[in-house]
Amino acid sequence: MKEIEVMDTTLRDGEQTSGMSFSESEKLTITKLLLKELNVDRIEVASARVSAGEFNAVKSIIKWANNNDFINKIEVLSFIDKGVSIDWLKKCGVKVQNILAKGSFNHLKHQLRKTKENHFDDVQKIIEQGDKNNISSNIYLEDWSNGMKNSIDYVFEFIQMLSKTSVRRIMLPDTLGILNPQMTFSYINDLCSEFPNLHFDFHGHNDYDLSVANTLEAIKAGCNGIHSTINGMGERAGNTPLASIIAANNDFLKYYKININEKNLYNVSKLVSTFSGFRIPPNKPIIGENVFTQTAGIHADGDTKNNLYYNELLPERFGRKRKYALGKTSGKANIRKNIENLGLNLSDDEIKKVTIRVIELGDKKEKVSADDLPYIISDVLKTDHQKKKITIRSYYLKHKKNNKPTAKIEVDFHGTMYKENGTGDGQFDAFMSAIKTLYKKIDLKLPLLIDYSVTIPPGSNSDALCETFITWKKSDNKEFITRGLDSDQTVSAIKATEKMLNVI
Repeated sequence: MKEIEVMDTTLRDGEQTSGMSFSESEKLTITKLLLKELNVDRIEVASARVSAGEFNAVKSIIKWANNNDFINKIEVLSFIDKGVSIDWLKKCGVKVQNILAKGSFNHLKHQLRKTKENHFDDVQKIIEQGDKNNISSNIYLEDWSNGMKNSIDYVFEFIQMLSKTSVRRIMLPDTLGILNPQMTFSYINDLCSEFPNLHFDFHGHNDYDLSVANTLEAIKAGCNGIHSTINGMGERAGNTPLASIIAANNDFLKYYKININEKNLYNVSKLVSTFSGFRIPPNKPIIGENVFTQTAGIHADGDTKNNLYYNELLPERFGRKRKYALGKTSGKANIRKNIENLGLNLSDDEIKKVTIRVIELGDKKEKVSADDLPYIISDVLKTDHQKKKITIRSYYLKHKKNNKPTAKIEVDFHGTMYKENGTGDGQFDAFMSAIKTLYKKIDLKLPLLIDYSVTIPPGSNSDALCETFITWKKSDNKEFITRGLDSDQTVSAIKATEKMLNVI
């Protein structure tokens, strides 16, 4: 098997994500995670001479790397600036520079306004300066993909010159994300055929959402290394996402070995997301919250029948677990899977009733979380065992700006239907006013409402359920609590009140 190097550039190119910047301590923490937890081969941590904060961050990283034998895995982007970058790297203690050079004649002509001979000479001098200062050199051919497309002779001449220097790696960036997989394979295959003894890295950008496909083709075409970032961070549409390219390589390119620890990808991605402030899309492959969640009941059913809906992307590979979503598309299989995970044992009839309740909630809200399920079960089963003599058949609540809320209710009291109106300071207060008026007419006394609390179930990360606990005090000073459960706060309070009416 051919081993493929992975260079992660989250801390340099990834930090060019619009609107974000890592602190010194965050950079050091991410460095440790990349090298020790993920086993990345190399990391690019900064651009030279950018800022005082960048200088201090690199010094901190280099100090840690020296103490942990990682110094040759730390790389910094440098510039062709008559040695200013080299001096900056020396002061930090950096041992590897990634020189930024021009990989297309168009960039050379219009940005540098130099001849290729002058540019090649400048590059040679920077490489030699690095050698004299014990700093090894890799080189980026910026805009290389356009160079291959529009000025291929220039690219080949540049690489021919580099082959005679001490440059260790020639890094081929699709700077503007213009490549498709066929182009990527063709261009890199041409280079690897012409220069079989050189080490080439591919650096993809995701403007067409093709960076993973392009990177796979780069490996197949002969590249020795690939570049990526955590969560696909980077300018515009970002860079090749680390988790996706690792999984794709491991599953589709059986003869190419990458030494990344898959099991830690998810946790590292979450931590970097926290540091960056940029959330991971829930449908992001490998690391998104939803990618190992089955929603349709038929899929959950198939998972119990010879794993009909499994593929090679088993969540356990990435330190994750398969989940079964609850909502209006849930079937009994989804419910059963979640109940099994809770360690509960319900009858088929009870599961059917819970399923109906989950679907009802799913019609009101987009998602019901697994953390909600114990509360749904409790509510359904307790309600099922109560003998209801009093039922709130309907209610109409109205709240208009600058007007007091009003309520119209219909209550079935031991088989007799009563209607009543009420007003109050809020919708539930108006509802209670109508209940009090009704009970006064039928000469019955209500308990005193002494406490009212509203929560979502602990651990729930959705707004599907709302719990209302109401504490009541009877005339003999004894207290009791009733509980309502619904996706609407006022409705959950009304359900708790209906239970109180039956208790008394």
